[in-house]
Amino acid sequence: MQDENLKIERIVSRGHVSPADEWYDQDREEWVLLVQGEAVLEFAGQPKLIKLQTGDYLHIPAHCKHRVNWTHPDKDSIWLAIHFGS
Repeated sequence: MQDENLKIERIVSRGHVSPADEWYDQDREEWVLLVQGEAVLEFAGQPKLIKLQTGDYLHIPAHCKHRVNWTHPDKDSIWLAIHFGS
């Protein structure tokens, strides 16, 4: 689902990582729920990695640079991502 103020998407990752030199830098706020699986996120300028397991959720402000550092290579990680704001 998507309109000018809201985008809801389901993402499936299996062993996905962001390229080492690339960061997501989104224009909208994002609320993400890890519905299933395991993942590790990295945020620019922050030394601590964020480990997520099934049921964990996170708010990512607009223009907060982040990347996927790790997802389980043998199991699906299923995300519900809600992008909102202008």
